[in-house]
Amino acid sequence: MTKKLCLILIMVMALVLPGMAHAKRMSVAVDKANIRSGPGTNYDIIWQVQLYYPVLVQDCVNDWCRFTDVDGQAGWLHKNLLDDTKSVVTNKDKCNVRSGPSTDSKKVAIVEAGVPFKVLANKGRWIKVEHVSGLVGWLHASLVW
Repeated sequence: MTKKLCLILIMVMALVLPGMAHAKRMSVAVDKANIRSGPGTNYDIIWQVQLYYPVLVQDCVNDWCRFTDVDGQAGWLHKNLLDDTKSVVTNKDKCNVRSGPSTDSKKVAIVEAGVPFKVLANKGRWIKVEHVSGLVGWLHASLVW
């Protein structure tokens, strides 16, 4: 009986794990991208995102990629709108962007939830980021996805 249970467990894992392993973190590579409800321009635009917005690509159908985002919302983007740039998005309101990797460092900006940044470097639990506006600073890892 134990061998049968192990075999069933292995079979289930073989079906589930490839889908999980296939998910890939990517970023929007254009100034503004339309998120669609399905894999094509004939599908509705359900929202828009800007450069560096990170997504977790689940799979691709032809040239369209299905993804989830920081809020767990799903959508579709054309593969030409994505790249491998490391990025984060703020997931809390009133995030302090600082001049250095410390709460003692000067605040250079305060941003709301949903603001994407390109990742430049890491130092412990701090992330050096750059916004599309040119703003460069540090965010604590607890403030981003």
